[in-house]
Amino acid sequence: MSVNTSFGRHAWALRCRFDRDTDPSDASASPASSASPSPRLRPGIAALIDAFRQHGHRHARLDPLVGAPVVPRDGVNADGGGNGVDGVADAFDLQRFGLTAADAVAHDGDTVFGATEAGALQRRLSALYCGALALDLSAVRDESRRAWWIARFESEDGPLSGDAARALLRRLARVEGWERYLAKRFPHGKRFSLEGNEALLPLLDTLLEAGAARGVDQVMMGMPHRGRVNVLANLMGHPVDALIDYFEPAPAHPERQRDLVYHLGGTSRVQTTHGAVRLRLASNPSHLQSVYPVVVGMARAARTAAGDRPARCMAVVMHGDAAFAGQGVVMETLALGLKPGYEVGGVIHVVINNQLGFTEPNPMDAASARYCTDATRGVDAPVLRVHADDPEAVLRAARLAVDYRARFGTDVVIDLVGYRRLGHSEHDVPQLTSPALYRRMPAKAGVTALYAERLMAERRVCDDEVAAIAAEVDAFDPASPLDSAAPMMDDATATPGKRAPLGDLHDVLEALAQLPEDFEPHALLRDQAGRWRGMADDARRPADWCTAETLAWAQVLRAGVGVRISGLDVQRGTFLHRQAVWHHQGRAVDGASLPASGTLSTWTPLSRFACEGARLEVVNSLLAEEAVLGFEYGHSVQAREVMTVWEAQFGDFVNGAQVYLDQYLSSGEEKWGDTSALTVLLPHGYEGVGPEHSNGFLARLLQLCGADNLRVAMPSTSGQYAALLQRQALDPVRKPLIVMTPKAVLLNEPRSHTPIGVLAAGGFVPVLDDDTVDAARAQRVRRVVLSSGKVHYDLLSARQAMAGSLSDPMAGATALVRVEQLYPFPREALATVLQRYPLVEEIVWTQEETRNQGPWHFVRDDLEALLPDGARLREVSRAVTAAGATASPVIHRWQQAALVRQVFLT
Repeated sequence: MSVNTSFGRHAWALRCRFDRDTDPSDASASPASSASPSPRLRPGIAALIDAFRQHGHRHARLDPLVGAPVVPRDGVNADGGGNGVDGVADAFDLQRFGLTAADAVAHDGDTVFGATEAGALQRRLSALYCGALALDLSAVRDESRRAWWIARFESEDGPLSGDAARALLRRLARVEGWERYLAKRFPHGKRFSLEGNEALLPLLDTLLEAGAARGVDQVMMGMPHRGRVNVLANLMGHPVDALIDYFEPAPAHPERQRDLVYHLGGTSRVQTTHGAVRLRLASNPSHLQSVYPVVVGMARAARTAAGDRPARCMAVVMHGDAAFAGQGVVMETLALGLKPGYEVGGVIHVVINNQLGFTEPNPMDAASARYCTDATRGVDAPVLRVHADDPEAVLRAARLAVDYRARFGTDVVIDLVGYRRLGHSEHDVPQLTSPALYRRMPAKAGVTALYAERLMAERRVCDDEVAAIAAEVDAFDPASPLDSAAPMMDDATATPGKRAPLGDLHDVLEALAQLPEDFEPHALLRDQAGRWRGMADDARRPADWCTAETLAWAQVLRAGVGVRISGLDVQRGTFLHRQAVWHHQGRAVDGASLPASGTLSTWTPLSRFACEGARLEVVNSLLAEEAVLGFEYGHSVQAREVMTVWEAQFGDFVNGAQVYLDQYLSSGEEKWGDTSALTVLLPHGYEGVGPEHSNGFLARLLQLCGADNLRVAMPSTSGQYAALLQRQALDPVRKPLIVMTPKAVLLNEPRSHTPIGVLAAGGFVPVLDDDTVDAARAQRVRRVVLSSGKVHYDLLSARQAMAGSLSDPMAGATALVRVEQLYPFPREALATVLQRYPLVEEIVWTQEETRNQGPWHFVRDDLEALLPDGARLREVSRAVTAAGATASPVIHRWQQAALVRQVFLT
């Protein structure tokens, strides 16, 4: 690509206030450098140029529905006349800059942008900055990036060659022809047509081609429903007959249709001139922007797997204009991309801008915001706004976006300004709410016809060539594959089938306790290291929850499976329960902890077990749930050799990410075949701290369970927790795991800490029998109490206190059994345990949650099916309440004591 020589000679002088302190002799500082001296510009010329650069996008001719002609970039119409500046006359009136049209641009008669007079320069700048492609740098604060954009945007690009123009015309015709074919064959089929933004497909082609030229060989892509069927057919290479089957009134394979066709994704191999690119289109539900963090999580996993070549993967996300401006997950995900541990080298955003949100107008100059892309201002993203009916401008926007992302590794936005020919869907009657707009629609020519007319006018194609392309499209045969990508199998990394070496914890504990030289940990963590050394030599010592979890991760890493833990404060843990990352506590200067020269500022004990094939990431997230959980779900789908974990600060915070539980985690495999082994840790337990942080919405989560889709557990010991994590990491059957994890009380309950020797030898047990009841005493048991979680220890203390007293003669005849796994419900394991108690008269399900917010309604059918003959089933819980828990510690203690007493009533 050549650089405009006029601008190159005067680059520094024309930068105006972009960089007033730049030395003109510093060639690297200029958008386009030259050793030639700067011209003596006439006063006002530099300000005029600067005004176009800053504000040209506000006056660009971008709306295909306005009817104004698309302005060629050279400032000359096809008929050879000047294009005029009617649309920008007021904003860039020469008088505002102290100029007239005949004024020379430079005192020495030199040219700027090929113009010698101010009037000609104004027309050139209008064509450049106010035409079919506009550059919005209003959010970009970095001077080097602004300079790069100015240099690239003002450089020569030229029209496409005849062959390239014909190929583009043929591509547009096929995209448009596919929509016409579906509309004619299935007039009542809902497909969310791309009509009005057909240039999206050539845009995506160019992103892949330009990306491959930059070394990209893998692209993660997400999009809403509009245009998805076209993308599946014309880009992804999805079998046409399979797509058409979704529209048939009597489909040949209804069993395959587990979700709507415009929700489907897939994986393809696209051949470019620079090599093959693996393209993954993420499946998604109708929650429009929810796929955005999912795609970014997939891209992060692919970049991590690429090792020292992370730039090989590129993320492309398409958005609807209204949803992009309105959905909060957009802001969360944009901000997430700025944090270490979540970067993906920049996302290319493509806004499919229909200028409508369902029935609500979304004009570019609405009172609430000038643009639907204003959300990206927070991440300093440049925006390329492009007329969707100018396909060559669209292609240029795509190339610029790829180049910028490759150069700076940050987000960039393409605002593809088009329209929606048929309303929100094919069933819509858009005239009801937008009568003036849709009165004009029947007469609106499509992009293919407009581009063909332009090419013929410019003599780049002839009538016969256009007719031949049209005939080719009209002859479309749905039985023949389209000329597009080849579908391929899922390219996610392989499923683990490994096993951790169990029983060998001595060396692990010794390694964990060994500190780097000169590293000074906090006193609490120094004590922890000392306890680890003691445990290495004495298998009888109990392992608290922190130790048990750390040992589980160590064993998983040793087995060759990576570990990624993400969430708010996960490096330390909300309850100081993890301490995965230790901070050097060296001499403080001005409030900052300064390690000695050569000393680490942080230390992660588990890093001793990580390696190239089993990476460790413990990443503190933003104070957000929705985008983070979506990100980690995407990561887990893509990275099968990694145990991906998301932990909520408190369990109830998961309600801020409910869409990912309902639409992705619980049903993604059944709908789309996307398997995930994401582990979700939700601190849960009633401790008198109020409604918000007591309940992790366990009942709601259990309602999502069915068809073996999830695993839900509430372990009561540190050993069970560690075994559960290991099982999840190493099980070749990939299912999401939701763990109701302990909070302060259970974490600090000594009876829940498993001895090291037991921890080393044991696996996860879904039902824990009462180990205080031997075979002889089991024959006298009349009551079996079932519970999950920390309430077991309250029951244990109460039974010990009541044993032998008159308060409950049956206390000594009561067995306390823990149901550690709630789904899949362990029927067989529980039945085996109950067989030990042949004379049982009563089974009591006990939960500290309220009756409506615990497991009772979910487990009741299973318990009734297991009820021995002659035995009754009883439930004990807190009373039904809307809030879920009291905020009074006094009332909490009273409720807990009353609950336990009720269990032991005869």
